[in-house]
Amino acid sequence: MNNRRVLIGMSGGIDSTAACLMLQEQGYEVIGLTMRVFDVASQLDADGTPRFIREAREVASRLGIEHHVADEREGFRDKIVGHFIDEYLQGRTPNPCVMCNPLFKFRLLSEWADRLDCAYIATGHYVQTVCEHGHHYIVTGDDAQKDQSYFLWHLSEEVLSRCLFPLGGWQKPAVRQYLADRGFTLKAREGESMEVCFIEGDYRDFLRQHCPEIDSRIGQGKFVDTAGRTLGTHQGYPYYTIGQRKGLGIALGKPAYVLKLNPEKNTVMLGDADQLLTRYMLVNRLRAVDADRFFTGGNLSVRIRYRSRAVPCEVMREVEPGRWLIRFDEEVSAVTPGQSAVFYVGNRLVGGAFIASQRGIGQWIAPAE
Repeated sequence: MNNRRVLIGMSGGIDSTAACLMLQEQGYEVIGLTMRVFDVASQLDADGTPRFIREAREVASRLGIEHHVADEREGFRDKIVGHFIDEYLQGRTPNPCVMCNPLFKFRLLSEWADRLDCAYIATGHYVQTVCEHGHHYIVTGDDAQKDQSYFLWHLSEEVLSRCLFPLGGWQKPAVRQYLADRGFTLKAREGESMEVCFIEGDYRDFLRQHCPEIDSRIGQGKFVDTAGRTLGTHQGYPYYTIGQRKGLGIALGKPAYVLKLNPEKNTVMLGDADQLLTRYMLVNRLRAVDADRFFTGGNLSVRIRYRSRAVPCEVMREVEPGRWLIRFDEEVSAVTPGQSAVFYVGNRLVGGAFIASQRGIGQWIAPAE
């Protein structure tokens, strides 16, 4: 492999453009790869080409770099969009980026890099990496508001070992200024891209569009309280998520929050904000960079959603095969099945898991105390 060649994922946006420039200035021969995974109608040019592909090509031409497009729409729809819909049908709230990164973005970058004789792969993510004690770790980006480590916990060390993240040590305003200083004034002023690249607007409309039978298959159900008493009628459990307060379509004379979803009975349990608080959660598919070193020691913390702060915690024990009990040092709110639990020691990502159903958790708490 050529140690001066790097393949970068190009979206045509601010971050990937800045990353290309930075890598060039560091002396790398940069090659761009743009992935076409899902077409959003409002983002297509008149000829049916996604606007971001045209923009990526324009950037590549301006920088004088080789550029390729990988059309992965069919596989993406089957694996990522299909998983996204199925998770909601199972009463969970998915985070598709967590699945897309290992299954598509970084897999494709690795495969194309091998094909194009590139030793390294790169993206515009706001993260950093470090190698210590024979292990490769993700480290949070210096810009706390843009840090994207949460979405990358499922990447293997093999992939991380060849990753370059030029923006990890930058603040977003400085990246914009960097582009403007190099003549990319219009690019520097562009807005942010959508968090979920294939959804424009409300995810409920997306579910109805891509799973037309959802309403007839599931239909209306009951809002219930913690005692099981009926409070009203809802539109179907996939349209709600743990912790939701707005858009419930029911008036109870006080704020109500979604506490639990029951797909089998098509019920949505409502309650008060303090009923969302807990000191424990169950997770599955737990993986760690170095479990013996970090999961059995102190200073461990966990984020249970992208924008949440890291809360000190302890990995208690495996209560069933593949199912682990986690204890928080303080109460947290709205533990949501389907989301990711991402573990840190300081600013170093040391593992992750998927938040499991919390049903039956009470039987495991008392013995763990």
